Amino acid sequence: MKKTSVRTRVLTGTVAALAAAGVGAVSASAETTETPAAPAAPAAVKVDTQNKNLAQATGLTIDAATRAAQAALDAATKAGQHVSVAVVDRDGVTRVLLKGDGAGPQAPESAERKAFTAVSWNAPTSELAKRLAQAPNLKDIPGTLFLAGGAPVQAKGAPVAGIGVAGAPSGDLDEQFAQAGVAALAK
Repeated sequence: MKKTSVRTRVLTGTVAALAAAGVGAVSASAETTETPAAPAAPAAVKVDTQNKNLAQATGLTIDAATRAAQAALDAATKAGQHVSVAVVDRDGVTRVLLKGDGAGPQAPESAERKAFTAVSWNAPTSELAKRLAQAPNLKDIPGTLFLAGGAPVQAKGAPVAGIGVAGAPSGDLDEQFAQAGVAALAK
């Protein structure tokens, strides 16, 4: 017996079924040792870029985030400090995290939290720390750290990223290094 392809059997069965549609029921069975073909991928959906349901966001490229983090780490190293540096996107998602040689075990998480805090409020964390006197519950917001060392990155006045530095003996130094990262983006 000659083997037929799945496609041929399906087409033959379909034609037979259509021909017998007025006469009665059709029964068919097929044995195959062939693997059925994978279903075709769905066609790409075209999106109208003028659609008011879409939002456009501005953010740092991974290259820019890496340059900013490295500039902050270089500034700290030049000053003899062992720090960690984090760059987060507008949504607070970590894009780059550098743990400098000799940085303490708490530094990476602290740097991420400072960066998150800076981008969330679009302000340096040293300024935000001062606000705790009027609103002490701010410190209870998950993921935040109201210590100096975080700086927002802005485009047209809006926050697009945050840079956090942790590990220097003072928050003022951490923030100075974070600002060096922000300044590197202007070059």
